[in-house]
Amino acid sequence: MDLDELKRFPDVDGPSLPASDAADRLILDEAAPHLADAPPGSVSVLDDAYGALTIGALTIGAGATDVRVHQDLLTGQRALAANADRLGVGGVHPLGFAPEVVDGARVVLMRLPRSLDRLAEVSALIAANADPGVVVVAGGRIKHMSTQMNEVLRGSFGRVDVSHARQKSRVLFARAPRREAATELLASWPRSETHDGLTVVAHGGVFAGARIDIGTRLLLEVLTDAVPVASTAVDLACGNGVVGAALALARPAVTVTATDRSAAAVRSARATADANGVADRVDVVQADGLESVGSGSQELIALNPPFHDDAALSTGIAHHLFAEAARTLARGGELWCVWNSHLRYRGSLERIVGPTRQVARNAKFTVTASVRR
Repeated sequence: MDLDELKRFPDVDGPSLPASDAADRLILDEAAPHLADAPPGSVSVLDDAYGALTIGALTIGAGATDVRVHQDLLTGQRALAANADRLGVGGVHPLGFAPEVVDGARVVLMRLPRSLDRLAEVSALIAANADPGVVVVAGGRIKHMSTQMNEVLRGSFGRVDVSHARQKSRVLFARAPRREAATELLASWPRSETHDGLTVVAHGGVFAGARIDIGTRLLLEVLTDAVPVASTAVDLACGNGVVGAALALARPAVTVTATDRSAAAVRSARATADANGVADRVDVVQADGLESVGSGSQELIALNPPFHDDAALSTGIAHHLFAEAARTLARGGELWCVWNSHLRYRGSLERIVGPTRQVARNAKFTVTASVRR
């Protein structure tokens, strides 16, 4: 199978860009002898971007069979499904972030996340549930790797080895799971913190963790003035769910829909709503934008859009979310958005959503309200 045949779609940040890279190929090459010896059903893949690791494991060399997969991003899940269907590759078994995705696994392939917290939670899940003889083959681009990753892996594994570099990529091998330590570490997730009476809960890798980032803080300071008559509200790209929980707490009659394409964010937002006693009024959905919300149905949407796609600065996701808000807002409804001032989103918001006014600004962030035409 030629990995160049894979597509990134439905990734809005570059569906025409390659769906695999040198790190994927290095992981597969380093894993090949382990895959050849792996019994059927004993291979797992975690955080595969667009399906290169999964499809490669199933088709390249000896090939694995019945591969269990967990991908955090819904867009990644859909890209893998589309690639497997188009190329006629079977044996892909998508699962949630739970013990069954790695239970008894002998070989685990994964892309190294940039977040050390995400790596800590994922490696603990593997070590606590995989076969004692498991080999974890985890790789990435060298510019995104650090020696701290080795230390994080050693928190759950007794042995960590490093491959030679190739095409600016490298692989870490983790063996000898420390099951008791990993089980204890896994039980420490999700983490929680309380800020001014608001409890924030987060799994590893979620933006800002259990903190409230300074952009969101600015948005929360002014959100009480946002469409006070609204009976429903949306926390778009909800992350740890703090905005949705704050809206539900401040407005006892309002029901909130919170959406995010990240499975870890969805788990975090649900836990945040529950911790603040508003889970009955905050519906958290894993979705690409607002695909689960009807057109012209909402009076208020709050958004702190991501401005990075993994390591790269990207505005594609934000513009996609602006368009989703425009579709979903009722006429006269408002999108309240906080953004890094240097990104100068006001013109895009005017064009995509409607008339936009500045509500607040500090040294780094701007909050705007855009009214749907």
